[in-house]
Order: sequence, then C-alpha cells, then structure tokens
Amino acid sequence: MHVESLRASVSRLSTWLPSRLVDAVLLAGVVVAAITGFASILAGTESDAWVFWLHGVAGVVLVGALAAKLARVRHRLSGSWNWTVRISVALTVVAVLALATGLAWTLGVVEQVGPFTGLVLHAYVGIALVPIFLVHLYSRFRTPTRQDASRRNALKLSATLVAGAVAWRLTRILGPTRRFTGSTERGSDDGNRFPVTSWVADDPDPIDGSAWTLSVTGRVDSPLALDEPATLGEKEIRASEQRALLDCTSGWYSEHDWQGVRVGDLLDAADADPDADWVRFTSVTGYRWSLPREEAERALLATHVDDDRLSHGHGYPLRLVAPGRRGFQWVKWIESVEVRDRADPAQWVVTLVSGFD
Repeated sequence: MHVESLRASVSRLSTWLPSRLVDAVLLAGVVVAAITGFASILAGTESDAWVFWLHGVAGVVLVGALAAKLARVRHRLSGSWNWTVRISVALTVVAVLALATGLAWTLGVVEQVGPFTGLVLHAYVGIALVPIFLVHLYSRFRTPTRQDASRRNALKLSATLVAGAVAWRLTRILGPTRRFTGSTERGSDDGNRFPVTSWVADDPDPIDGSAWTLSVTGRVDSPLALDEPATLGEKEIRASEQRALLDCTSGWYSEHDWQGVRVGDLLDAADADPDADWVRFTSVTGYRWSLPREEAERALLATHVDDDRLSHGHGYPLRLVAPGRRGFQWVKWIESVEVRDRADPAQWVVTLVSGFD
C-alpha cells in the first residue's frame, strides 16, 4: 500500500507542470541562484537583504523543480548511458549536493566541513554546478510552447513560487539566528578573539613593524610616508574610534570598537585633490580594493580592536575598516593608500592571485 501511494505521489509530481515548463523553471532557478549567489559577495547592508531572500527562494523552488524533473526522466537510467545521460546524472548529483549544503547551512545542521564552513562549501559546489548546467542546457533544453502558457499552468507556477517563498521562510525560522546575510555571530567585543580568515592565498609572514611604512600617494599635493599611523613628524593626525560590524563571506560576523586613523583625516594631511573620486588600499601582498572617495573618507585605518593591538592574523599593523562592506573588502596589512581618478577594475583579478609567490 505504501509503495503504491509513493508511486502515485511521484506520478502527480511529474505531471504537476509540463516538462518544458519544468525545464524553464530549472533554467530560471539556476540563473537566479547563480546571479544572486555572486551578488551576495558584495551585499553588506540591510538594503541588500532582497539578494539573499531571492537566492534562498530560488534554491527552494529548485528543490521542487528538480524532484519533478527526476520523477519524469527516471526511466532513462535503465537504458544506455550516452553522454547526455551522463551529463544529466552529473548535473543531478551536483545540484542535489548544492541544494543540500545550502539547506544544511541555513538550518544549522552543517557549520564546518574540514577547513571550510558549510556556506563556503555550498558556494564551491554552486560554482561547479554552473558549467555542468550549461552543457546540459545545450543538449536537452526545450523552450515552452504556447500550449504551456495556459492560465492553469500560470496558477500552478505561481503556487510553486509562493510555496518556495513560504518554505524558505520556514528554514530561517527553524534554523539558528543569523544576520540577513546568513552569517552567525562570532567573538564580538572580545578583541582579537574572532575568526581569522584570508581571501584565497592572501597570507603573508608576520610583518616587522619597525621596518613597515605606510605611504599616501596619488592625487595628493603632500605625499606621506608614515612609520607610525598616528603621527607625521611633528604633526599629529588625530586618532579616531569607530564601532563597526565585520561580516565575512565565509558565514560569520563580529562587531567591535576599532581604533586608528580616519581615512578622511589622512587625506586632509596629504592635501588630497578634492576632484579625485576614488581611494585604493593596497596590502603588502598586493591585494587591494578601491572605495569611492566619499565612502573612503568615513572609513578607518585600524591599529587596534577593542583596545587590543591588532594581531597579525587580523591585519597588523594596519587594516581597513569599511562599514557596510563584506569582510574581504576590509584590506589587511595595508602599506599603501592611493588617491585616484577612477576605480581599479583589476582588483578582482588581484583578489584571486595575491599572496602567490
């Protein structure tokens, strides 16, 4: 009886939407999930919460669409496995793994897998899914027909999307307390005792503070070379403090009181050109990131966190504190501040190769 009931359920699932419409939902779901997944790397303010909401809903809808697809094509597994079937099987395995890791992270079932957080593992599997999906799309995709665009199918599709939104909301309620980015709190207000992470290979040897110099160059009338962040010869640059939340893309956040030098004060001391619109911050590893001038002036070059001198892992002797930006944009081990006319598009490439000898 149970077997017959299961078969009936599978049959209903496989015919809930026409096959071409299911394919279209899968395509749209993967595209939306991929775009919002990449966009989430840069989304750090409350106004960006919709990116994570849309990513989560797309993932849940994909679960249902993939189940419907598998119910319809499961008979192909009993025949010969040509290359399209092999691609389909590979896509299914990777897609299920991507969905499972995403749900496991959201529900708090998997926080850490070896050196990776559950969120990072989900991201890597999601990236691997994209090329396999594109190959599968080339070989199997069929566009919906006019018959598929019926009112009944439109209502079913709307119901599917609403169910996906409700299911995603339930996962956020049932899972652990997280920030809108999906991050959990780690080590707030406890000095250097929050997680140490580095982007890709960006991990230099400890820096000798006595041999370190910060340069302020570019569109400035008075270039600076500081061996102590708070002073310039006989002229003092006012020390500042700022409370800011660091949200790391690996899935944690930490809020602290940061002490150091306000970038705006540093640019004033260097007589920066008021018409220059960007400021670039560069690490000893070559890693770098640019901020719009107005935003950069509000940022902080931190020497301390909660009155603790920054540890090497957290960017000693100097790191950028950029509220509203994700953790990988808070450049560590800074040795250069450059005032520029435009942003640095090559910084995306540098984030992937900096730190490699």
